[in-house]
Order: sequence, then structure tokens, then C-alpha cells
Amino acid sequence: MAQVDLTNVTDVGVEPGTLPETMAAWVIRQEREGQPRDAFQVEQIEVPEPGPFEVMVRVMAAGVNYNNVWAALGKPVSVFRYHPEEDHHIGGSDASGYVWKVGEGVTRWKPGDEVIIHCNQASYEDVEVHGLDPMAAPSQKIWGYETSWGSFAQFTKVQEQQLLEKPANLTWDEAASYGLTYFTAYRMLIDQCKLQAGHKVLIWGAAGGLGVFAIQLCKLTGAHCVGVVSSDEKGELCMELGADGYINRNEFAGMMRRGGETDEEEKERFAESRRFGKAVKEILGDSPDIVFEHVGQATFPTSVFVVKPFGKVVICAGTTGFNLDFDVRYLWMRQKQIIGSHFANAWECHKANELMAAGQIRPVLWRTMGFDGVGEAHQLMLENKHLGKIAILVGAESEGLGKTAEGPGAIRAEVGA
Repeated sequence: MAQVDLTNVTDVGVEPGTLPETMAAWVIRQEREGQPRDAFQVEQIEVPEPGPFEVMVRVMAAGVNYNNVWAALGKPVSVFRYHPEEDHHIGGSDASGYVWKVGEGVTRWKPGDEVIIHCNQASYEDVEVHGLDPMAAPSQKIWGYETSWGSFAQFTKVQEQQLLEKPANLTWDEAASYGLTYFTAYRMLIDQCKLQAGHKVLIWGAAGGLGVFAIQLCKLTGAHCVGVVSSDEKGELCMELGADGYINRNEFAGMMRRGGETDEEEKERFAESRRFGKAVKEILGDSPDIVFEHVGQATFPTSVFVVKPFGKVVICAGTTGFNLDFDVRYLWMRQKQIIGSHFANAWECHKANELMAAGQIRPVLWRTMGFDGVGEAHQLMLENKHLGKIAILVGAESEGLGKTAEGPGAIRAEVGA
């Protein structure tokens, strides 16, 4: 394996419209799936040409998401199941950068345009794309997770429809940090749950990549929310973002579902869920109309229990496990709803990005790391040692570059900063 010079990543050596033969990329291979700091290794990879309606983007910065923690671990399934035709996986489902080369049929974008990338891909030939929802298309995949050619490389290959204008008020690293989680939260709350002023919302993992945007969307719409976090420091971040209050989940550790509880253990767990529900009511004044879920096995029984009658539990992930076990009587007898939600379509991404460009929603950036930090960034995420989002510099030489207009930038996750 050729040695890669990481000191020269910001120089691609070619002008817009022309691609180099190879590029530096952080790569996962199936034989080394495991802890992220070991699974990710930098390699020199051949640069692909864009096909029809495809675009090559020079990556200036990339965002870190939990999906490539899963990719590194090879769990719950190996990503090579999704793209078996390739023996390597270049992850990364968020990026900011320049359009560098366009494929046949691309008319909206040209080399030099500043863009961010949303991560939904689907075939233009699927009828669902043209009338139902691209997320319903049989070919739908998440770029940089279910596909290769993600953002942890000097260049990335995407579909034309994935491109959005980069907000001019954001730096490269700020603009790369938010797409996957923010657009997911937008679809969950705005479209799936029809979030309105006065709604009461319970947000699990409220200081994480999804939660920080859920809080801001609640504040923007006039809804009330309470965040569940793992530390008081993270709780303070929630308050800074506009939450009505927070709950430290360590004070209710007994409510977490492990699976395989005895009858007595389940009775004790349920009592803790009741106590937790009372704490939520004390902050919101009533049970939540909406529970924002992505934790899965450990929290889902509590979510179904605490949401009010006719309320909604909307879920987009299961970071603690995807086999959910709960008392279904609290679902049907109180006529509650469970809504599954997955990322967002291009229109939702476009509308959400307008709020970002207007400064009404802001990225929450904890740390920007150099290109050599990809493995370590995912290790920090796996160990839950982060707040908000992590960005990776690729083509950008330093933090703070790329902002071309006045306006609020990212909120720094260090509370009070």
C-alpha cells in the first residue's frame, strides 16, 4: 500500500474541470472492520469520472456521523453488503466543497460553484422519484454509507440532485457539519409530525447531532421541548439552544431496557419509567405530544409509555439496538402513533437549508479536526465523548475559511463559548 502524504491534502494539483488520477482517501476494508481508529486507514485511491447526471466535488470539509461508526464496526451489517462491487468503502455523508467536474446532462451546476451535499441517492428511473417520494424508491441509498465515494477524500462523486447552495454565512467546516442530522430532524418534526406552536416535545440524546437541531426547530416553531442528556454539561448546551429544561438520564438509569429482563426486573424498570414521565411533565406542564426517538431498544418502551394519548413517537435510528420490546397496550388503548422516518428528500433538504442560510437555524459544532483525524473522530463518537457535531478539514487549510457573507455562524458546543 502506497504511503500517502497527509501534509499535502489541500493541493489537488489540477484546475476545475480536470481530475487527478488518484486522491487521498480514508478507507474501510472488510478485513479490518472493528474499532474506528483501526478500521479507517488512509490510502491512495483512483479518482472516478462522473457519469450522466453526476458531479465530482472537491471536498473542502466533511462531517462526521454515527453511520460510519457502524461502517467501521461492520455492525449491524457490513456496508459491503450494500456495495459488493467495490472492495473498499470511502465513508462520509456530509460535505462542503466546490463543483469540480460535471457529467453529461448536468445543466444547473458548473465548476467552481460552492455547494453542500445531501446524502439521499435514488435512481431517476424509479417512478417513486417522480410523484411519491424519492425516499420510497427501491434504489434509495444513503451516500457515503450504503454507497462508497463519500466525503472522507479529496474528491467525492454524487448525483446532481444532491447538491445544495452552500450558505454564504458559514465557513467550510461549519457548512459540512449539519446536513445528515439536520435534514433528518427537519423531516421527522416538520413533515412527519407537523410540528406546531404549543406542541410539547421530548428529545432523546438532545445534545447530539440530531438533538441539537430538534431543539432549534422546536424553538423556531414555538413548540416547547425537554432534552434528555447524559451530563449536566450537555444539559446546559440544550438550555443555550432553547430547551425548556433537561433531564440527566443517569438519574433514571433503571428505566433503560436491556432485553431479557425478569418479571421483577421489568416491574422495577417500569416504575422508573413512571418516575421519568413525572419529571417530563414537571418541565413541560403535561405529557409530550411528540417523542423524538433515535436511541431504540433502551428507551423505546419509555417513549411509548410517556407520550400522551393520540401522541406520536417518531424514530429514525436505534443506536442501542433495533429489536424493540414494549407494552403495546399503551399504544393501542391510548391511540398513540409510531412513525418511522429516514433522512429527507431533496425538497425537504432545500427548504431546511434556506433556514440555515437565513441564520434561523445554526450548526452546533464541537470540534474541527484535520484530515488525519477521521478515525479518531469516529472513535470519540462511538464512546459518546462529543457534543454536537465534528467536522473534518480536507481541502480547507484551516478553520474559519469559506465565509463570504455576514451572518451568524455555528454555535460552539463548549457551553458559554
